[in-house]
Amino acid sequence: MIFKFLPDDFNFFDLFDKQVDRAVEAAKTLKDIANTHGPIDEAIFKKIQILEHQGDEASHGVMEQLNKTFITPFDREDIHDLTKAVDDIIDTIDSLVDRIKIYKINGGDKQLIQFTALIEESVWAVAAAVRGLRSMKNARSVLESCVEVNRLENVGDALRDKVLGELFETAKDPIALIKWKEIYEDAETILDICEDVAHVVESILVKQA
Repeated sequence: MIFKFLPDDFNFFDLFDKQVDRAVEAAKTLKDIANTHGPIDEAIFKKIQILEHQGDEASHGVMEQLNKTFITPFDREDIHDLTKAVDDIIDTIDSLVDRIKIYKINGGDKQLIQFTALIEESVWAVAAAVRGLRSMKNARSVLESCVEVNRLENVGDALRDKVLGELFETAKDPIALIKWKEIYEDAETILDICEDVAHVVESILVKQA
């Protein structure tokens, strides 16, 4: 394989931005699903699938260029980890939406609405952190975004414990209990993955300082 230096027509940061743009849109769509009262339109499920596919394309684009390019903006391992973690956000949102569809869950659940609001906030903070990596002049604001992602993950942990405790106390239908337990846990997992992205970004900041 012949390696190149940074190609004139390629910028890693453009694809990072494309990835986080899709993640933000997926998080917004997930929140829209949670806030839908009654049955959820099939079109919104298809929208998530399209976003997941576009996120995969951006991720594959980064990996393809990583294999062709000799000089990269920061460590190759960090580029790989960052790309994978952002892609995992979109994939996990897609998996949660699939579960909602398979279980025939209607929107309007108060706890899921709370989770999806946290997820959207966290993904926005992830996007701000990733976009800020274009310049070390943004290091302070990037770090602040990472701290916010960590805070929201802690809020998500507390919310998960609260809603699962209430679920086990009040649920009368064991099947419904299993469905909602999986949905709430999947929602909190998305916040965990956002924190994974923040950790990668923080590692990049330390190495670039």
